Amino acid sequence: LTRQVHAANPDGLARDAKLAFWINAYNILTIDLVVQHYPITGIKKIGSFFSPVWNIKVATIAGRSVSLGDIEHEILRKMDEPFIHGSIVCASASCPPLARQPFRPDHLREDLAAAMKTWLAHREKGIAIDRAKKVIRLSKVFDWFEADFDSRGGVLEAIADVLSPEDASWIRSEGR
Repeated sequence: LTRQVHAANPDGLARDAKLAFWINAYNILTIDLVVQHYPITGIKKIGSFFSPVWNIKVATIAGRSVSLGDIEHEILRKMDEPFIHGSIVCASASCPPLARQPFRPDHLREDLAAAMKTWLAHREKGIAIDRAKKVIRLSKVFDWFEADFDSRGGVLEAIADVLSPEDASWIRSEGR
């Protein structure tokens, strides 16, 4: 798979195909990086203080040398799709789980929503709601990338669409 990622040229692809390619590339290259350094206790052990793992060049795609950070911040985040944060796997305990299937351009909205829903369903990772105390605990990822959700009405509004109807209704009425 990594050979296919290196050989690809996503430049001429339509938006959803390009988005699916870069999400899949990020996940494949992350897993490959971990496998190359196995055994390790965490992905951050691969890099150093002066050269974090996110800045290590992991591939050359369409003539461009890229790191995981480049893919996330310079490519994916600029495509204005906040649900990437539920789809890219950083190989850490708090990250979204790896989807069982690659993201597909022709089903991208459904794939992104399913990935976000799966991640949020993990109370320790995604979202935990305490209705009695009116407290919502979200992954730190939503703090770090809060601005990415502005185009969808903010984090809570965006994720409400993939929560159970009861949780979505509570968030929209009480959880603000």
